[in-house]
Amino acid sequence: MLEISTGKVVRVIMLTREYGPDNVHLSDYIASLNDDEKMNLVAVMWIGRGSFEAEELEEAKAEARREATAPTEAYLSGIPGLAEHLESGLDALGIDVTDAEDRF
Repeated sequence: MLEISTGKVVRVIMLTREYGPDNVHLSDYIASLNDDEKMNLVAVMWIGRGSFEAEELEEAKAEARREATAPTEAYLSGIPGLAEHLESGLDALGIDVTDAEDRF
């Protein structure tokens, strides 16, 4: 089960598209998430870029928790195509972002 709201993931996608992945607005927003939300955000990104399959969500979350040695905002800001990976990850998990995108 995903432990971050779709709206928060969509917010990261929108901030990435608007300001770029290495912007202070995105970094501050990700930093404001709790640890579980950060772990889930990384897992969704990994699924979206093909490092894990959607069926491996729990494994991806566990790996994200183990690998969290640097601040999540610093890690994610260095990922080319972050917004696309997050969108692909949500899609792979069967999560429709249309309604959430309309709010931003």
